[in-house]
Amino acid sequence: MEDKLRVGVIASTHGIRGEVKVFPTTDSPDRFKKMKKVILRHGKEEQELQIEGVKFFKKFAILKFKGIDNINDVETFKGGELYVERENAQKLGKDEYFIADLLGISVVKEDGEILGVLKDVIETGANDVYVVEMNHKKELLIPAIKQCIRKVDVEAGRMEVHLMEGLLEE
Repeated sequence: MEDKLRVGVIASTHGIRGEVKVFPTTDSPDRFKKMKKVILRHGKEEQELQIEGVKFFKKFAILKFKGIDNINDVETFKGGELYVERENAQKLGKDEYFIADLLGISVVKEDGEILGVLKDVIETGANDVYVVEMNHKKELLIPAIKQCIRKVDVEAGRMEVHLMEGLLEE
C-alpha cells in the first residue's frame, strides 16, 4: 500500500502573493480546509509545505503556503503533485477505498475465475467504474455498485465480482 496519497495537482499560480491553483484529485475538495500540511512532489524531489490559507474558485482550491509570499517562489511548483501521509488522510466509510489501494489488485469472478487486474478507476459522478485489464489485454468495465462488487480485500490484493449479464462480451 502507498504511504502517501495524492490529493491534488498544482495547475498554476494565483495572484502575486504566492498562492497556487490546485486541481483536486480527491472526491472531497473541502478536505483542503482541514489540512495543515502537504507534501509537494515535483520530479524526484519532495518538499513539505505548511498550509496557511485555503479558498475555492470554480473547480480549483487556492492554497497559500506558510512563508511563501511571492509569485516567483511558486512558479516552479506548477505541475507538482500534492500528497498527504496516509495517517493524515480522510477517514473512509464502510465499503470505501483509496483508489491508490485498488490499482493493481486481482479481479476474480465469484466462481474463482481470474478476470485480470484493476488498472484504472473512472469517476463518473453516479458511481465509479473499474477498468480491468484482462489477460488478453482487452478491457472490462465494471460499475462499482453492490450488485457487481461482492468483496474487496485490499490486504490480500483481491476483488471478487459478480458480472451482470452483458458486461463480459464473449
